[in-house]
Amino acid sequence: MKRANLGIITPRLRAQWDAYAADRRGAAAVEFAMIAIPFFFFIFALIEVSVLFIMSTVLEHGILEASRDIRTGNAQENGVGQVAFRQAVCDSLFEMLDCDGKLHIDVATFSDFSSTTMSNPIDDDGNFDSSSFGYNPGGPNEIVTVRVFYEWDLMTPVLSAPLANINGNKHLIQANSVFRNEPFGD
Repeated sequence: MKRANLGIITPRLRAQWDAYAADRRGAAAVEFAMIAIPFFFFIFALIEVSVLFIMSTVLEHGILEASRDIRTGNAQENGVGQVAFRQAVCDSLFEMLDCDGKLHIDVATFSDFSSTTMSNPIDDDGNFDSSSFGYNPGGPNEIVTVRVFYEWDLMTPVLSAPLANINGNKHLIQANSVFRNEPFGD
């Protein structure tokens, strides 16, 4: 049996392999392709969390501006109702949030600060329930709580799952203001 002479083929294959392994053209494209999907998912998730914080701050600003009329008694003396107060909140949001159907407001009056306990409007199944919300701006020197909720639609489906606190891949943004009305009307 005659043995094949691999001595001539082996150096050629070795030289071709070394040339192939040393060729770095396209390496950056291949490396980017390997990390592109996780990279963009994390970038979009970071943007979503940032936008969520910005919208939360905008909602805080809107509630503080609108509830000032309740605190000073202007809303009560001028007969501002729930619809007008809702519009005042919407006007203070810099047109960054859509008020139609996604904004929910609860204004309640309490006898003292220690009795201002509020129930969670999200039930055990993850549904948002605003049926117990009302509008009672109170009178002079009364304790008033103003709660505003906004249903924010999350954008990134997989990475935003931990942010979803209500059904439908949504996050419920909440802003609160608790204060004692000024002694108006004297």
